[in-house]
Amino acid sequence: MIVTGLSWIAAGMLLVTSGGLLLRRTWRWQVGLLAAQYLSAAWLVGQHWSLGLAAAKLVAGWMATATLAITFSEQALPHEALRESPGEENRAFRLFLIGTILVLTASAAPRLESTFPGMGLPVVTGGILLCGLGLLQISMSSQVTAVILGLMTILTGFEILYAAVESSVLVAALLAAIHLSLALVGAYLLTSWEVQ
Repeated sequence: MIVTGLSWIAAGMLLVTSGGLLLRRTWRWQVGLLAAQYLSAAWLVGQHWSLGLAAAKLVAGWMATATLAITFSEQALPHEALRESPGEENRAFRLFLIGTILVLTASAAPRLESTFPGMGLPVVTGGILLCGLGLLQISMSSQVTAVILGLMTILTGFEILYAAVESSVLVAALLAAIHLSLALVGAYLLTSWEVQ
C-alpha cells in the first residue's frame, strides 16, 4: 500500500518535472527538473528492477544532467534558455497541451496495464506521460536544448515501460550509455553553437 502510494507520488513528480521542462524557464530550473525527473523514474524502474539496476539508472541520469549543467554554466549567457522564454499566451497553450497529454494518459494507461498485467498502473502512467510530454517538447521547438531534453524525457519514459517487461543488465547498460551519449551530443552542439 505504501509502495503504491509512493509510486503514484513519483508518477505525479514526473508530470511536474516534464511539464516544467516544457515550460522552460532558466537553465538552472531545467537542470533541477531533469535531476528530479531521473529520481522519480528510478523509483518507478525500481518497482521491477533490482535496487542496483535502478540505482545505476539514477546515477547515469544524474551524470547526463551534470554534463548538461556544466555546459550551461560555462557559457557566458545560456542563450537558448533565455531566447525562447514562452510568453503568457504561449505558456497558456503549453499548459493546455500538457492537460491534453494528461487526459490521453489517463485514458490509455488502464488499457495498457490490462493488456500487460503486472506492470502496475503508476508505472504505466509515468512512462506514457514522459513519452507524450517528451514528444510534445520536441515538436514545439527546434532548439538544441529543447530537443536534447525532449529526447532524454522520451527515453526515460520508454525505459520505465521497458523495465516492467525486461530486467536485463545489458539493456540497462545500453540505455544508460544512450542517456550519456545524448548529453554529450547536446553539450557538443551547445558548445559549437556558442563558438559560431
